[in-house]
Amino acid sequence: MAFLKVKHVLVLLLIIGYSCDKAPEKEKTPNEDLNAWFEEKYEESLQKSPLKLTSLGIKDKYDQIDDLSLDAQIEDANWMQESVDELKKNFEYQSLNKQDQMSYDIWLYQNELLQEGLEYQDVGYVFDQMTGIHTQLPSMLINFHKVDSLEDMQAYVSRIQGTARAINQLVDRAKSQASKNILPPRFALETVLNQSKAIVTGQPFQDTEVNSPLYDDMLRKTDSLLTQNKIDDQQAKELRTASREMLLKVFQPAYNNLIAWTENEIPNALETPTGVSRHPNGKAFYDYTLKTSTTTSLTADEIHNIGLEEVDRIQKEMLNIKNEVGFEGDLQEFFKFVNEDEQFYFPNTDEGRQAYLDEAKQYIDELTKKLPDYFGILPKASLQVKRVEAFREQDGAPQHYNAGTPDGSRPGTYYVHLSDMTSMPKTTMEGVAYHEGNPGHHMQISVAQELETVPNFRTQLGYNAYVEGWALYSEKLAKEMGGYKNPYYDFGRLVNEIWRAIRLVVDTGLHSKGWKEAEAIQYFKDNSSISENAIIAEVQRYMVMPGQATGYKIGMLKIQELRQRAETQLGDRFDIRKFHDIILGSGALPLELLERQVDSWIEVTKQES
Repeated sequence: MAFLKVKHVLVLLLIIGYSCDKAPEKEKTPNEDLNAWFEEKYEESLQKSPLKLTSLGIKDKYDQIDDLSLDAQIEDANWMQESVDELKKNFEYQSLNKQDQMSYDIWLYQNELLQEGLEYQDVGYVFDQMTGIHTQLPSMLINFHKVDSLEDMQAYVSRIQGTARAINQLVDRAKSQASKNILPPRFALETVLNQSKAIVTGQPFQDTEVNSPLYDDMLRKTDSLLTQNKIDDQQAKELRTASREMLLKVFQPAYNNLIAWTENEIPNALETPTGVSRHPNGKAFYDYTLKTSTTTSLTADEIHNIGLEEVDRIQKEMLNIKNEVGFEGDLQEFFKFVNEDEQFYFPNTDEGRQAYLDEAKQYIDELTKKLPDYFGILPKASLQVKRVEAFREQDGAPQHYNAGTPDGSRPGTYYVHLSDMTSMPKTTMEGVAYHEGNPGHHMQISVAQELETVPNFRTQLGYNAYVEGWALYSEKLAKEMGGYKNPYYDFGRLVNEIWRAIRLVVDTGLHSKGWKEAEAIQYFKDNSSISENAIIAEVQRYMVMPGQATGYKIGMLKIQELRQRAETQLGDRFDIRKFHDIILGSGALPLELLERQVDSWIEVTKQES
């Protein structure tokens, strides 16, 4: 949704109280008018974002790219506020059933933080090495713009023009930020520069035998139409010519504009910066990012202290595994051994890269067979494991997941950065596979997209603490399900978990306590076995994505807390399959609303017994 570019909203909600000695109230029937209203508004919001439509496999506005100007974001926020006013006017909250009340609350939740976020439109970085639209737009066209007809390919060509317009809009916004002395760190701009140059490297931008990524994709999709006899030779020729001209005359100038701006600003960017608190309004912005990322009211100090406690706890578990495998030496020496011994790495070759992909898929496939023992609701969508495209691949960068389409026409994709295999240890790969695949991101997001019992807008929500908290919880759950038979890989699971605990310490250290990059890197080195290249990539990620990394551990801890509560209160009546279905069966939720959902289920289960 266009209005969900700034996600999640913190709103104070009453937690509904239940009493075991009260007879259960008769459940109200769904409000059909309300759900029809949600469908209407969701469709309106989708029409504001051609890219969102494409990501869902819908070919409406297939020749367009989103308006990425500040004015468009303000217009979206105004639309959202008007919808909330309409919702409050037309529907009485107390007359709704619990599921409808949840939808109502989420709609308000989105809006409140969206309105609050308008104050910080000029603080968050426009271009950085992690989330910059300069790489996301070409990647979306290559991976999401499906071509089944002449019209689809013509729409692709038109989208090249829209991409150029969007890039120029963002350069204008970046220039405005720079005029207020708001620039990302130098390393971020240097990466943006290299990424942008890679996108316009090769044919038709240079006289070379190698095609640029976009041109290669356009030619391949045109040739596929010709091979399938969906176009003739003349139409194929016209499409190739139009693709080439659009890239040269419109796309390249936009990226040259970005490259020129980046080259101009690199000398002005700080080489050893602290976090965003150094910027005007930066401290308030960081507090806001913590709110959006954790969907809680936890302060930076509270999150920092939770991180310190978790690091200490997890290191004790690491010591147990060190002793189990008979390693003589302290934990730091064990870190060094796991970090450097060749047995824990694939060769830094194409064969080694393929072996990594194959083994990751094998772990996912084996655990997928066991899902029915732990879940009632199962995903229908398929999953593929894939290497990141060369133009956006980074040494040591974290793996990530891209959702498939709700109708299953495009599978979910677990992407892996494999340019430097020395940053990709075998010990952590099993846990990452579960995190990104099943029962992690792929399962949770696919189940959400396939839900038929909630309004469609709820099937596409992506609250950071819920989504990432679930994926991290899944890494631990996989151990219950029979994963990590190799103790070194179980150690890798703890490496992944302490990684997320360290994030709480480092993210708040950088953005709230004045840490510099070197201090954050040193804390990582002192408390984990993560490779240095991966640590550097991680810390640089936190520098440009303030708060985001805190959602993982905070979300996991909340899900674990809710599970412990349910097990304690229900005893023998606790059913792990039903608990997981309650967690996943309403789509992504802010943690406060998730807690309300689980508490309600606990009380209903008690009464039913």
